[in-house]
Amino acid sequence: MQLDNLQSQHQFHVRQRLRMMVNQYEVRAVSPDGTEGELLAFAQQKRLAFKEQVTIYTDDSKQQPLLGFKARQRLDLGATYDVTDAAGSPIGLFRKDFAQSLLRSTWHVEQNGLPQVTGQERSLPVALLRRFVDSLSWLPYHFDFTAGGQPVFTVVKKWGLRDKYIVEVQHPQIDRRLVIAMAVALDALQAR
Repeated sequence: MQLDNLQSQHQFHVRQRLRMMVNQYEVRAVSPDGTEGELLAFAQQKRLAFKEQVTIYTDDSKQQPLLGFKARQRLDLGATYDVTDAAGSPIGLFRKDFAQSLLRSTWHVEQNGLPQVTGQERSLPVALLRRFVDSLSWLPYHFDFTAGGQPVFTVVKKWGLRDKYIVEVQHPQIDRRLVIAMAVALDALQAR
């Protein structure tokens, strides 16, 4: 996947693969008819790691890294995750706002040259149900990421046996690699 082609994407799907010892995610383009299209990226996260790290590859052969994100500290409730390209150069970062996340999950995303982006669960009732009724933790959720009141991107979890997300990007300058990292993190890290 060429970076220019990736940056031109305004919508993509993220789908979790079911595996025993790792979390794996496919990031796919959206075809004109709304179905899943070509594979844009493939992510893998080891479960039960002390310091969270996810590598995102160009495809599921895992031969060529595209980007990755890694926690700065171990077991930090409001951890900051640095997002880097394949060469290790910074793309941006995201961090969970622990205090605001007690009721409604809230994340902050930063990219050089853009204002801070804040993403929050859209529905307070769904957020509360997911937190306080264990049997309802599977409920779909929606995140709206905004900067200065303007939409930047959204992540919508769909109903289904496997976790699946529809990501829509409204801001042309946000790096799609940063958006992919945040979308994968919403599934991989949300329960923490």
